[in-house]
Order: sequence, then C-alpha cells, then structure tokens
Amino acid sequence: MAGRATKSFAVTKVHLDGTEVTQVDTRADIVTGEEPLEIRVGGQTLTTTMRTPGHDIELAHGFLHSEGHIATLADVSEARYCAGSTVDGMNTYNLLDIDLAQKNVIGLKDLRLTLTNSACGVCGTSSIEDLNKKSRYALPNIQIDPAVVAQLPEKLRAEQKLFRKTGGIHAAGAFTLDGKPIVVREDVGRHNAADKVIGHLLLEDRLPADDLILVMSSRASFELVQKAAMAGFGMLVAVSAASSLAVETARETGMALVGFARGDRFNIYAGELKPGELKR
Repeated sequence: MAGRATKSFAVTKVHLDGTEVTQVDTRADIVTGEEPLEIRVGGQTLTTTMRTPGHDIELAHGFLHSEGHIATLADVSEARYCAGSTVDGMNTYNLLDIDLAQKNVIGLKDLRLTLTNSACGVCGTSSIEDLNKKSRYALPNIQIDPAVVAQLPEKLRAEQKLFRKTGGIHAAGAFTLDGKPIVVREDVGRHNAADKVIGHLLLEDRLPADDLILVMSSRASFELVQKAAMAGFGMLVAVSAASSLAVETARETGMALVGFARGDRFNIYAGELKPGELKR
C-alpha cells in the first residue's frame, strides 16, 4: 500500500527567462497517488472517496465517526478489504467493507452514492441539515497560546514525508496543547487526512480529543470544523483561510479556530488568547 502513495511519471520541465524559453528537459517526477476507495457497511456501499492509498482502516473509522455512525472502536466488529474489480480477480485494495456491531444503524438517507472527490468532504449529502450534527462531546475551552500556535505549521511540515517528495498533498495532525505531535497523516484530500487522524485516535481509544489540537495544512472549511467538533477537539489550526460557515460553526460549538498560521502571525476567527497575552 505504501508503494501506491506516490507514482513516478516522465514530465517535461520548462524554464523561462521572462517570456523566453531557456531550457526544456524531460525527467522523472514523483506525484501524489490518488485512487478511489469504496467504503461499504455490511456489504452496502456507503460512499466512494478519492484518497491517497494508505491508512485506509483509519480513514474508514474516522469517516464513520465524523458522520456520527460510530462512537467507539467497539461499534465496529470487522474491517476488511474485499476483492477488487480487475479481470484476473486480484485485490485492488480499493474496496473496504465494514461490519458494525449494531446492525441497521445506517439508512438510505445516510448513503453518499455520488463520488466524493479529493477536494470535497461533504458532497452527495441530502441536505445541509444533515451536516449540522452536534458533537457528542462537550468541547473544552482551550485558550490560544501564541507561542505554541506559531510553531505548529512547521512541526506539521516536518512530519510530511510525502509532501517533501511530491509537493502536492495535504496533511492533518493531532498535537498536544504544548505542541508535541501525536499523529500526522497525509492525503490528497484534506478531509481524508483529518479522517485518518481521527480514525487513528479512535483506534487508540484517545477520543474525545479534548486535550489535543487539530492542525491542517489547508484552509479551514466547514467539514473540517465539523469533523474536529465530532471528535472533541477544542482547537483547529489551519495554515490558510477559514470559510464563513467554518467560522460560524466554530463559534457555535465553542471551538477555537485559527487560520493563516504562518510563522510569526495568525488570525483568530473564534476563541481567545491566553490571559496576559497582548490583544489587538
């Protein structure tokens, strides 16, 4: 599976001096792997998402938790790869079947029969009301420590092995309140990276994540705030901007939300600085 996380292609590299082409050469280039993963529950297709192969079990657990279908590891009785669709019957490892301990907990309204692409975590849901799930956890009131927040993007980057190879993959990480990494996962889809982190914490019996910070290499969108809230995170830090619905959801749930975290500056969209810190 690890070997499918990246692929190598011959590409033509063009160098310019202003508008004049000064050099053209062809060489091997490593790009991020992207393949579909069909997640079934009890043999019934729940969703298909475009992801970077690897940590698929974590991804499935995190997705089911974020959607409110499971709460603990005990809710899943088995997770297994099924035979793929190749003509010779070889396993493609792109089909994952989950058996839940409690049967018939997922109805037709929960199915995402459209393809979830690598940029969209909420496509295919029947209505916006379905997305407004309340976290099963009371979120902690985490005050923002500037010294910690300023270091998180670089600490996340230090764990991004695939990014160093390809330059084209998102990352999510769970960090302690004093900035120590617990788990970092990479994926072509930012929502998949978050689900992999949440799934890892679920498998390690570390939910709710009320003593951790979720850090994203992407923008802060609604689905990421929702996933963080469902997992009990009290703070989400992103290196890019936040969307309006992400801000509204963070404020509604009491989550601290930080965006544009880059070196010596960041924006606070929700939450407060620790007492004694300069406020502007």
